[in-house]
Amino acid sequence: MNIEVEIDPATNIRASARRTNPRTGMEELAAFAQKAAELEGALDRLVGLTGEESRRSVLRLKGQLAAFEPSVTVLGQVKSGKTSLINAMTGWADLLPSDVNPWTSVVTSLHLTPAAENGETGARFQFMTEDEWDRLTTKGGRIGELAGRAGAEGELNKIREQIHSMREKSRSRLGRNFEMLMGQEHEYGYFDKNLLERYICLGDDFDVPGHDPVNDEQGRFADITRSAELYLNCHTVPFRMCLRDTPGVNDTFMMREMVTIQAIRDSRVCVVVLSAGQALTSVDMALVRMISTLKSREVIIFVNRIDELSDPANQLIEIEDSIRRTLKNNDGPQDAQIIFGSAYWAGKVLHGELGDMSDANANALLNLTKAVLGTTNIDQPPADHVWEMSGLPALMRALSSQIVHSLGEPCLTKIASSAMAIATSQKAAQTVMVAGDDFTSDVTMDQIRTEFERIAETNLTAFKASMSDIFTEYHQRADRVHETFVERATHSLVSHLEVYGDEQVWEYDPAGLRVLLRSAYSTMGSKVRKDAEARYEAAVSDTAHLLYRGFGPAVEGIQLSVPGVPQIPSPVTLGQTIALDFNDSWWAMWWRRTRGYQAFAKQFRELIRSETEDFMTQMKEVQTTTIQDDFVQELSGFLEEQKGILLDLISGAHRSGAVEDMFCDKEEQTRNDALQETLRTLRRYVT
Repeated sequence: MNIEVEIDPATNIRASARRTNPRTGMEELAAFAQKAAELEGALDRLVGLTGEESRRSVLRLKGQLAAFEPSVTVLGQVKSGKTSLINAMTGWADLLPSDVNPWTSVVTSLHLTPAAENGETGARFQFMTEDEWDRLTTKGGRIGELAGRAGAEGELNKIREQIHSMREKSRSRLGRNFEMLMGQEHEYGYFDKNLLERYICLGDDFDVPGHDPVNDEQGRFADITRSAELYLNCHTVPFRMCLRDTPGVNDTFMMREMVTIQAIRDSRVCVVVLSAGQALTSVDMALVRMISTLKSREVIIFVNRIDELSDPANQLIEIEDSIRRTLKNNDGPQDAQIIFGSAYWAGKVLHGELGDMSDANANALLNLTKAVLGTTNIDQPPADHVWEMSGLPALMRALSSQIVHSLGEPCLTKIASSAMAIATSQKAAQTVMVAGDDFTSDVTMDQIRTEFERIAETNLTAFKASMSDIFTEYHQRADRVHETFVERATHSLVSHLEVYGDEQVWEYDPAGLRVLLRSAYSTMGSKVRKDAEARYEAAVSDTAHLLYRGFGPAVEGIQLSVPGVPQIPSPVTLGQTIALDFNDSWWAMWWRRTRGYQAFAKQFRELIRSETEDFMTQMKEVQTTTIQDDFVQELSGFLEEQKGILLDLISGAHRSGAVEDMFCDKEEQTRNDALQETLRTLRRYVT
C-alpha cells in the first residue's frame, strides 16, 4: 500500500502521510495542554483585576507559563536509528537526514510548537569557540588528551593525522572566513534539507574522486558547529516540547561529550535508543555512565530495530533480561521503562510506503502481530496497526506521562499558587479600601514597606549563607573522597606490582569514585532541600505576620503558600569519561612505557589528578552554582510577588474612604464576579 506524500513548502521536507497517527499516545499531554490554556486564561483575567504593582507579578507568571517547554534528550548507540526515531516522534517524514554517515555531529534541539499546519520554521547554529577548536585540533579532543597522558604516541599521532585532515578540509571549505566564524552564530528565519546538511551533516568521506569541497555545500560548517537550534510549528504535538538529538557515544573525539552531558542535565527526561541486534552490553560503558546518574523515572529505554529480528516475539524477552542484567551489574537505572519498537516501521507509515517493506521486515511484523493479537487478521487500517506495532504510541505515552507528572503539573501548581495569593490579595485590598477605618495599625505604611524590605533581605542573606555552609561541607567531603580514591588506587597498584611485577597490566575500576561522589552529592542535595523548605516557610511566616500587623483581619483571606522546593539536578557530570574507563591500547601503552614502582605510583597520581580535575570542578562548582541559582531564584520570585501584594494593599489603604469615587456598584459587582471565576479556576490547580 503506497500513499502519495506531500512535500512541505516551508522546508522542502516530506510531511506525514497520515495526520492521525503521530498524536497517538499523546492524549495525556493533550489534556495537559488544555489545562495550561485554562490557566493562561485565568492569568489573562487576573491581569485586568490587579493593582499596578501585582500586575507585574502576574505578567511574570504568564511569562513563566509561556516559557515552559519540556525537553527530552535522546541518546543512543552508533547505528541505533536515533535520528530516524526522532523523525518519527515529530511526525515529519525525513525531517532530519538519517541517511548520511555520520550525520549527528552536534547536539541538535528541535523546538516543536503546536500548529494546525506545518510551517513557520527558524534555525540558529552556534559555532565552536577558538579555545574549543584549539583543544580539538591541538590536543585531539578528550581522546587525544587521554592518549597524550598515557604516553601512547602512536595512537596520538593517528588522532592528530585524522584531525589535521579534518582541519584542512574545513579550511578549504570555509577559506579565509574560517577564523572569523569561531564563537559566532548564524540565524535563519527558515530551515530546509540543504541548510541542515550544510551545518550539521559531516557526511561521507570528502576525498572521493571528483569531489570539490569548495563548491559542495554539504557539511560546509559541520566541523565547527557546536550546537543547532531548530524551530518549527508542527501539527503532531499537542503542547510545545523540545527534542534533543545528541552525538553522545558516537562522538569520535569526545569533543562534544560535555555538551551532551549538559543536554541531559537540562532535560530531566532521557530516551536511550538501543539497537535490538546489539541491545545494551557491558562494552557500552560510556552510555551506561551517562544514564547511571539519573533516576529510573527519568530514563526511558527504546529498543529500536526489532524489524530486523527473525523472531521478535521470543527474542524481546531475552533482550530485556540482558538489558536489566547489564544495568544492574553497572549500577544503572534498573527500573527504567523499556519499550520495543521500530523506527523503520514508523517511517514506512509516515512515508506512505507500506508496500515497499522488505520481506524480512514484513515477516518480523507478522510474527509480532500474531504474538500480540493471536492472529494476523487485523480489523483496523494497516497504517494504524503498523504505527502501533512500531512502538511510537507506547513511547509517546511514556513521554507524555513523564512530562505531565514530573514537569508539567508541578509547573502549573507553582504558577497557580502564586496567582492564588495575588488574586486573594485583591479581595483583601478591596476590603482595606472599604473597611480600612475599622482597623488601626500600630505602624505606618512607610514602616510596613521598610519592614518588608528588611524581611526580604534577611531571609535571602540567611539562605545564601546556609547554602554556602552546606556547599563548603560538600566540597570538603568530595575532596576527601577523591583523595581516598587516589590513595586506594595507588595502594592497589603497588600491591599488584609486588605480586605480579610489571609484566601483567593492572586494571582499576573507577566506579567506586563515582559511587562515593554521588553519595556525597545526594547528601548535599537533601540538606539543601531541607534547609530551603525551612527558609521558605520562614519567609511566608514573616510576610503573613507583617501583613496582619499592617492591615488586620482584612488580609486573613490571602492564601499565601510556601514556594515549591526545586528538584536537585542529577549529577550527570559523573558520566564524563576518565582515563581509568579505558582498558585498551592507550592504558596498556602507558603501562609498558613506565618502569619502576615509584615511577608507576608517581605517574599514576599525576594521570588521575589531571584526568579528574575538570571532573571535580564540574561536580563541586558548576553543579552547586546551578543549584544555588535555582533555589535563590525561587525565594526571590516569591518575595517579589509579596512586595507587589503589599504595595497594592498600601495603595488601597491610602484610598480608603474614597471608594465611592472608584467603583459604581455595577462595576464593582462585575469585578467581583470575574475575580471569583478566576479563583475557582486557580483552586483546581492548587488543591
